[in-house]
Amino acid sequence: MQDFSSTPQELAASLYRNRALILTLVQREVLGRYRGSIMGMLWSFFNPVLMLAVYTFVFSVVFQARWGVGVGDSKAAFALIMFAGMLVFNLFAECISRAPTLILNNASYVKKVVFPLEILPWVSFGAACFHAIISLGVWVLFFLFVFGLPKPTMLLFPLVLLPLVLLTMGFSWLLASLGVYLRDVAQIVGIVVTICMFLTPIFYPLTAIPEAYRGALYLNPLTLIIEQTRDLLIFGKGMAWKQYAVLTLSSAIIAWLGFAWFQKTRKGFADVL
Repeated sequence: MQDFSSTPQELAASLYRNRALILTLVQREVLGRYRGSIMGMLWSFFNPVLMLAVYTFVFSVVFQARWGVGVGDSKAAFALIMFAGMLVFNLFAECISRAPTLILNNASYVKKVVFPLEILPWVSFGAACFHAIISLGVWVLFFLFVFGLPKPTMLLFPLVLLPLVLLTMGFSWLLASLGVYLRDVAQIVGIVVTICMFLTPIFYPLTAIPEAYRGALYLNPLTLIIEQTRDLLIFGKGMAWKQYAVLTLSSAIIAWLGFAWFQKTRKGFADVL
């Protein structure tokens, strides 16, 4: 039986070794999502534009919501703050929601050909990342229209995404494996993602939560990532380096554990499928 290495070195080596295949599969997935539609790839631009318009109307006009911290009291400011949080959360949620069915939907790779199954979560993340980049472009255009030039701290934004990538990949490998053996995982993950959305400060500032409960929200790693995203993109604040270092290290451990679990359990995929 083939031995699948689960070391951190193999995690990085597999990504590098299969980089061309990953890019090809990401391109195929992105194009396949819009194949047959009249507007094609334009939907990847119009979707975030429409969502930003809906957020602005519902929360700022209907509910009269205001963030009220550092950016004034405008409707547009609230929409930008909330959309920045949704951008990060949607990237995570899209990958996590798809993870339990990644192997099930690609059973031919398991049964018929020698294929590096561990790259499937990377393909899923790459496709989600493409749409996140388009959404970020829409956000930047709206920010330019409302406030002018973005904050210089925006240049640090890619650093914030590093723990998000590691965290997403770790859970994706874990859930992709569990989804093969336990088909109910996909349903459970859908519920958990919905709960997580409301337990993450996306639609409200962290200061709106009673101080006694804020520590509990920081147990959610997305809280720090979203808070730092807003600090860099909107408020012009620097990085919280100590918290960032702890989160990045923790996310790296989660990524390795998820990869190791996937590599150890993949031997039984063909028997189950």
